[in-house]
Amino acid sequence: MSPPLPPSARRPDRALLAALGGYAATRVIGLVVLAVAAAATGEDGPHRLKGRWDSVWYVRVAEHGYGYQVTLPNGDVHSDLAFFPLLPALERGLSAVLPVDAATAGLLVSWTAGLAAAWGIHRCGSHVAGPRAGVLLAVLWGVYPTAFVQSMAYTETLFTALAAWSLYAVLRGRWILAGALCAAAGLTRPTAAALIAALGVTALVALVRDRRLPARTVAGVLIAPLGWLAYIAYVGVREGAPTAYFQVQAAWGNSIDGGVALARFIAGLPWPAALGLCAALALLGGLVALCVRQRQPLPLLVYTVGVVFVSLVGAAYFGSRPRLMMPAFGLLLPPAVALARVRTRTAVPVLAGLALASAAYGAFTLLGPGPP
Repeated sequence: MSPPLPPSARRPDRALLAALGGYAATRVIGLVVLAVAAAATGEDGPHRLKGRWDSVWYVRVAEHGYGYQVTLPNGDVHSDLAFFPLLPALERGLSAVLPVDAATAGLLVSWTAGLAAAWGIHRCGSHVAGPRAGVLLAVLWGVYPTAFVQSMAYTETLFTALAAWSLYAVLRGRWILAGALCAAAGLTRPTAAALIAALGVTALVALVRDRRLPARTVAGVLIAPLGWLAYIAYVGVREGAPTAYFQVQAAWGNSIDGGVALARFIAGLPWPAALGLCAALALLGGLVALCVRQRQPLPLLVYTVGVVFVSLVGAAYFGSRPRLMMPAFGLLLPPAVALARVRTRTAVPVLAGLALASAAYGAFTLLGPGPP
């Protein structure tokens, strides 16, 4: 008979429960505020979560496969090949085994992945700065200004969950698992390039430092880009051109222009709005600098900077950029550490206020005309 577990081993991980509970509370607050606002305006709240913008494209891929495109009045062609396959594959599989349609399956995937992401973010934060900071990091991710997208049938939660657990695996030296999770992330969003870079740079630095790499590290680095490369190759073969995926993205206005589109957008704003946006970008730069000064682990730092960089240098619709940066949860580690130094009776009202503000902004955006 095996010896009984000590009491400490039988107790649940209170920090993890706090992280998941706090994160879930932020999402519930967001949904309640959306429901109240939708009722007041006569709008269909659930439809905004699963039946508009990118969600529609993912559902169409889930139900009919790739091959749909739209020609806009200006002649631009938007193809569904711009959307990576993992989320629609999960929507299709879940709707096949549960009595739900693909759109509802997308919500179930997103909400479940949100909890998995909060768990992984908590683990990364705890590894770097202790359990309290890990809890606060997960909750802060849930009150991010565009956190309402975490309640939508979008890829943000799924990608962030895979990225967070991949980074945590690297921090624990489990390179093959990290590579496999990175490969799955590469089937989810193009932003996986930042995660691939994080694993590659970390391994390269280790090679320079130690003049050797364990076989498991080499294997993990080689596995990491396979998902991303596989989809790029699939689009290339399907369209008969090796750069077809990038052409598809360019047709959507998502080409990489080094930040030219962002500069032009700022220049075209009225000066008060331009100054406000420049201040926001300065704050973003300050957060990146704090991440460097905090000496975050190299894989987390490279990933964070990579996600921010990719989000800023593309020609994408400006309103989507804060959402595109949301997976860079490392940006929130400096404020999480700072908040961990204050008493709980102070931290809780701060987080509650942020959750309400995020929820109000989310309801305003979701019930408005523009895409998030």
